[in-house]
Amino acid sequence: MLVAVAAGSALALFLPTLTQGAAGGVVPTEAVLLMNREKAVLIDVCEPNEFAQGHAVGSKNIPLAQLEAQLPSVVKNKSVPVILVCQSGGRASRAASQAKKLGYERAQALAGGLKAWREASLPTEKA
Repeated sequence: MLVAVAAGSALALFLPTLTQGAAGGVVPTEAVLLMNREKAVLIDVCEPNEFAQGHAVGSKNIPLAQLEAQLPSVVKNKSVPVILVCQSGGRASRAASQAKKLGYERAQALAGGLKAWREASLPTEKA
């Protein structure tokens, strides 16, 4: 019985990480590790007015509609991890797909978007 309780507890602890990872995104804490260890670039694909209202510290703004034209000039090294973020994660997922088509194989969306970033108590700023 003790083994069943331990297994259930472990599953409950790791289930959120597993489900977010399955959705194709990187959780905020993993994103910070990639930024610190591998110099990952955080790209916010929100519109400029949304970006001005609040964004993750250190992120660069490239609206989704302009991603294909502007990403190569912002992130020249295609082997660097690129983390794409929007308000809730939908646009960032589309942006990650676009970035991969451009050759950024390590492009990922931030699971849960800026909302998850804030819930993880990570720093934001206003433009």
